[in-house]
Amino acid sequence: MVKLESMEEFFTSRVKIYDDHMLTEVEGCKEGYIHLANLLPENINTLLDLGCGTGLELETIFNRFPKLNVTGVDMTPAMLEYLKKKYYNKDIVLKQGNYLTLDLGFQEYDAVISFQTLHHLTHEEKKKIYKKIYDACKPEGCYIECDYMVLTQEEEDILYRENQKLRAEQDINIDEICHFDTPCTVENQLQFLRNAGFLEVNMVWRQENTTMIVGRK
Repeated sequence: MVKLESMEEFFTSRVKIYDDHMLTEVEGCKEGYIHLANLLPENINTLLDLGCGTGLELETIFNRFPKLNVTGVDMTPAMLEYLKKKYYNKDIVLKQGNYLTLDLGFQEYDAVISFQTLHHLTHEEKKKIYKKIYDACKPEGCYIECDYMVLTQEEEDILYRENQKLRAEQDINIDEICHFDTPCTVENQLQFLRNAGFLEVNMVWRQENTTMIVGRK
């Protein structure tokens, strides 16, 4: 039986191998980091990075925007410490906590990004975070998400049922965020973003299950 771990436990124990895992073992991620950076608008000054982890996605972003002001949010202190050392000379504000409950501000950012983090959330949690993301974006701002997404409702339903089964067997509250993949279909993700208020929402890139979507105010 799969033993569910809390998000903080899972990533704390893997911080030293995380970068190599994402770059070499998760199909599409290495290419996704490059593609995400290229999608950011030319006039960007402020960026919010949700689930920033060790900041892998920031390397290509800083190559394009070396003076960018970045706010990073992650619930794992060990990941943030690693990121801080990696980008010690950059303009970064780091916040430790759950982005579902943290105040993300109102119309503060030219762009918001998330990379391989939201696929652990329920539908209701995704709807909640998308509304917060919409509010955090400046007028005409954008949100770019690169994540694990599936193509059929059947695939989504199987993983959601397995998550519920494991939680019941291990007596884990539904509100506790654990490391288990519950990806949505691409269409569901797009619809959640439209419902949050984004006017222009599209899938712009996909390699295997690694998928990139963009929402614009």
